[in-house]
Amino acid sequence: MKIVFHIDENSKWQTALSNVVNALSYAKQKQLTISIVVVVNGSAITEYLANDVQVFISTHQGTVEFHACQNTMASHHISAEQLPKTVKVVPAGVIDLVTLQDQGFRYIKP
Repeated sequence: MKIVFHIDENSKWQTALSNVVNALSYAKQKQLTISIVVVVNGSAITEYLANDVQVFISTHQGTVEFHACQNTMASHHISAEQLPKTVKVVPAGVIDLVTLQDQGFRYIKP
């Protein structure tokens, strides 16, 4: 099972993270293999700097991939050094979403 969650609004972070936890829990309960990627662009990029999001990322390191759109980072004056170390910076969030879907990831936008 492959899922990509797309967050582009600050208000969607908590719902998306709850969805991630629920998907991981279900996969564990059913003994399913799951790959989860969270792609962030738009105004939601600023939440990568929030402590609660950084703790979530750290807690789920190795089980969930987090991606950040370079274009959005530039427009919000955020550098890669400001992000948690495990966040992967991608050139364009929308292209990342399409690429992941081409690889069989199911798209979810909370």
